[in-house]
Amino acid sequence: MSGKGRGLGIAAVVVGLVGLLLGLGGLGYARHAFGGSVVSSTSMTPTYGPGDRLVYERIDGSEVQRGDVVVFSAPDRYGFDALVIERVIGVGGDRVACCTGAEADDRVTVNGEPLEEPYVKGGDVHGGYPMSYDVQVPEGRLFLMGDHRANSRDSRAFLDDHGGTLPESAIRGRVIDDYTMPALLGTAMMLGVLLVLVGIGLGIAAMVVRRRARAMMPPPPPWAMQV
Repeated sequence: MSGKGRGLGIAAVVVGLVGLLLGLGGLGYARHAFGGSVVSSTSMTPTYGPGDRLVYERIDGSEVQRGDVVVFSAPDRYGFDALVIERVIGVGGDRVACCTGAEADDRVTVNGEPLEEPYVKGGDVHGGYPMSYDVQVPEGRLFLMGDHRANSRDSRAFLDDHGGTLPESAIRGRVIDDYTMPALLGTAMMLGVLLVLVGIGLGIAAMVVRRRARAMMPPPPPWAMQV
């Protein structure tokens, strides 16, 4: 019986430690690799609207590509520290201009090529903005716009500051729609918690077995108690 209790004790320690490593490791990696935010404005409708919860992967701004939806911090520009969400239209070296075509056929161009933007609200790529623009994006900077062009205070509103572009260092993450990795991390953390609970249960069982084993031991003979 004592051997069984010892085995349960060892199993409790092993299972508990594996659970801790799995749970804490998953939590640590998740906090390092991903972040979450809630949309508070209509500047990215219809893609993301107020109240929508976002998951973003923490990446370096140099990894951003055209078309990515990113979150960034620009307190000097917007007057607050909260994250802002916009879409990358141009990266370093690109020439972004607007607009070509007439009225409903307006298109933003990138390096002289009309940009297809099915995500723009109402198909209005100009959004009634009062002026056109032609920006050569400096290296290490990004030209960003919201999907609701008529209600987005984006790069177009700051053309006198580096052509409205933002430094790559302002980027905090890229919004993702594939939640496979976050889901796997969540599963790992839940499994870790479960294993810790199993470890605790095994530890309790080990103590019970040991107590029963001690209770079942016969008392020592009288002569063994003599001095």
